[in-house]
Amino acid sequence: MSLPTEQIINAIEKAREASPERNFEQSFDLAINLRELDMNRPDNRVNIRFQLPNGIGNRKVLVFASGDLALRARRAGADEVVEPAELDQLATDKKAAKKKLAPYDSFVAEAPMMPTVGRVAGPILGPRGKMPTPVPPQAPIDEILERERRTIILRSRDKAFVHCIVGKEGMSDEEVAQNIETVVRNLTAATKRGFANIKTMYLKLTMGDSVKLV
Repeated sequence: MSLPTEQIINAIEKAREASPERNFEQSFDLAINLRELDMNRPDNRVNIRFQLPNGIGNRKVLVFASGDLALRARRAGADEVVEPAELDQLATDKKAAKKKLAPYDSFVAEAPMMPTVGRVAGPILGPRGKMPTPVPPQAPIDEILERERRTIILRSRDKAFVHCIVGKEGMSDEEVAQNIETVVRNLTAATKRGFANIKTMYLKLTMGDSVKLV
């Protein structure tokens, strides 16, 4: 079972109507309550990464890299590049490290740097489910950045609940609907009973009221 596209678009239209106009671009937030899953059992918990076909607006990507990869990452439009010398500095100041990493949505790390990245950034990013994706020094960083900007993470932890951003206010209804369909498809593939494990589903704009989808 899946959600009819017409039903999703109807909810998107209602979510737009349920939110006053703001002086910033709001996000579409999808919240899903799960059922019949014992979250005390780790094998029932949701922890998946996947790409949305239409992205979710301007996601910021930080790259830990050195030498040629660092140069290519900057040329490819990485939002920030942290090289080994700066990483060593951050290792001595946890507060500065937290401040440095806070603005970014996704992280990529040159594989040889991963031991240091894990030691410095792991305690900060691990609990947020945002550990860096390791890549080899010769990786096609432009393609990787594009992929990371489309990638989202669904995590339930020990609660029968997941939520994520599925689009921006400026996107078309069809684009947001395609993203929602992708979330539902990946979530149901990751749960034991598929769509039957979805209890309720709500959609809203950042400052708006929730609209029930399921």
